[in-house]
Amino acid sequence: MKQSDVTRTGRSTVREVAAAAGVSIATVSRVLNGRGSVTAETRELVESTVARLDRPGPRPRGPGRSIPGAVLVRCPYVLTDYFGIIVSSIAETLQLHDRPLLLSAGEAAQHSPVLPGLPGRAGIAGAVLILPPEPAADLETLRSRRFPFVVVDPRLPPPRDVAAVSAAHAAGARSLTAHLTGLGHRRIGVVAGPREWLASDARLAGHAAALADAGVIGAPELVRHVEPTVAWGRRAAGELLDLPERPTALVGFNDKAAVGALQAAAERGLRVPQDVSVAGFDDIDLSRATSPMLTTVRQPLAELGRMAVTLLARLLDRHALDALHVELATELVVRDSTGTAMGR
Repeated sequence: MKQSDVTRTGRSTVREVAAAAGVSIATVSRVLNGRGSVTAETRELVESTVARLDRPGPRPRGPGRSIPGAVLVRCPYVLTDYFGIIVSSIAETLQLHDRPLLLSAGEAAQHSPVLPGLPGRAGIAGAVLILPPEPAADLETLRSRRFPFVVVDPRLPPPRDVAAVSAAHAAGARSLTAHLTGLGHRRIGVVAGPREWLASDARLAGHAAALADAGVIGAPELVRHVEPTVAWGRRAAGELLDLPERPTALVGFNDKAAVGALQAAAERGLRVPQDVSVAGFDDIDLSRATSPMLTTVRQPLAELGRMAVTLLARLLDRHALDALHVELATELVVRDSTGTAMGR
């Protein structure tokens, strides 16, 4: 073994610093010895990593002194009633933990390479990443550098050793479709979310399971994958309602898509729920502002934020997490937009 592999910077080895900073052992040695050509950015990254790893107290393998600093909350989307509820809950819970918050929000943030620079960013102890658009490999890299973070509502299946919290999407969708099949619906159209989203796959799996319970095999032509907006929901629902044999019920990926379905039904002179039932997912305020009010699945949005901070606080206190992937229960909320299928 080379001498540089085992040389200690304080409590950590050069090898450990190199792994945490994502640079070579030789680069760490040059920074520590003040020799060779190293960019200012790399020098700052290595020095901040050394400072983070060599803080007094036990190593992250066990409980000990909490890692100081603010928490970056990254939500690269417009803070609507869905994301806004989650972010507000995170902010309130961080305040209870006496943790400063640094917010990165808005769709423009999707194009900012934030994750690679987080481990060396001064004053940032950890992060909460909401529906991160980055690939799983980027999250794995961040985890390998020992930076504490939690993912809320992961877009893709999270790596095994990354802490994540989400709603029980499959169970929620299954309860909703079971409600519809109990009303006699067998031909149910689905305005699903984007194909690459974990929630889309989980909800379709729950939907298929409930159909199977009713002795029905789902028809591929009854599923449309679109962005979860009112406009796209209206367009997709219109396509489904224009099929030669139209569905007797429509399920939206979220309440916004379901509102689009209500619009599509109204444009075709269809009554809800007499001619077609419509249901959503999320139970945001919009679901209670429609006529008829939407049957939907309530996601525990505020609790998602609180649980994310709870998990992150344990990581910052250097505790091991027994449960890395946490699913929170959903609740079926039956309102006026669903009824008995015609002819039943």
